[in-house]
Amino acid sequence: MRDFNYELKRLCQRNRDGSYATRADRERILDLVANQLQDMGFRHMHATSLKPKHIEALVARWHAERIAPATFKNRMAQLRWLAEKTGKQGVVARTNDEYGIPDRVYVTNVSKAVELDARSLERVTDPYTALSLRLQAVFGLRREESIKFQPWWADRGDKIVLKPSWAKGKRTREIPVRTGEQRELLDEARSLVGKGSLIPKDMSYVEQLQRFKAQCDAAGIHHVHGHRHHYAQARYRDLTGWACPAQGGPTSKQLTSEQKAIDREARLTISAELGHSREQVVSIYIGR
Repeated sequence: MRDFNYELKRLCQRNRDGSYATRADRERILDLVANQLQDMGFRHMHATSLKPKHIEALVARWHAERIAPATFKNRMAQLRWLAEKTGKQGVVARTNDEYGIPDRVYVTNVSKAVELDARSLERVTDPYTALSLRLQAVFGLRREESIKFQPWWADRGDKIVLKPSWAKGKRTREIPVRTGEQRELLDEARSLVGKGSLIPKDMSYVEQLQRFKAQCDAAGIHHVHGHRHHYAQARYRDLTGWACPAQGGPTSKQLTSEQKAIDREARLTISAELGHSREQVVSIYIGR
C-alpha cells in the first residue's frame, strides 16, 4: 500500500464520523482518489499535500468519465471532509457549481421497486437476516436500520419508533403500524430476539452485515434498497387511492387541484416515514 493510501485509511479510522456504511464509503472513495492522483502523475503525496491543482485534476477526470451527478457530489463531499480534517478547507471550493457539476436528477418516472420474493426468502437460512429483509419490505427500513432494529424498544403498538443511532443522519422517526402483516412481523421479531436486536448476541454489527450480504447473495436477493421503493409506491397508493407516476399513474400535470393537494400530503407523509428531510427526494421512489 502506498504511503498516501495508508495515511488516508488511518485518517478515516481515527475520525469515525457517520454510520458504518458512510465510513466504509468514505474510505473507498479516498482510496480511489489516492490511486487516481497517482495514475495522473502526482507522486510522493501525503494526506496534508492536497492542493487546488489536485482537485481540479480529479474533477476534470470525473467529468471526462461522465460519472453520475450523485456519484460526483458524493466524491466531492469526501474531498471536503478530507480538507477539513487536514486543516486545508480552502483547497476545495465551497460549491459544486464552481466545478460545473450538474444537479442530481431526482425524477425519472421509472420504477426501481423490488418486491421481496417469497421463494428467494425461503433460501435465506439465517433467521435474523430473513427478519431484516421483511422489515425492509413492510416498513421501508434502510438496511442498517433493519439490522440494528430492536423490536422490544421500537414497537409502540400503533407505530414503531427508530432510534437515532440506527438511522441515517441520526434522525429519529416514526412509522405507523397499519396492517396485520406488520403486527405479525413485529411479534415474530420480539419472539426471536427478546430484549435484543436483529444482531445476534455473539456478533457485532459489521459481522452481521457481512452475513446479511452473504445470505442475500446466496439466495439471489439483490438491490435490497428497492424494497424501500416498493414500500413508498404501495404507501402512495394507500394514501391517494391511485398509482404513483413510477407505476404508470398520473403525473403532477395530469392531477386536478384537489388531487394535487392529496398528492402533496401523501409525499410529505412518505418523506417522513422514509426518513428524508426533503419532500423532493420522494420523487426518486414514486416519480413526479
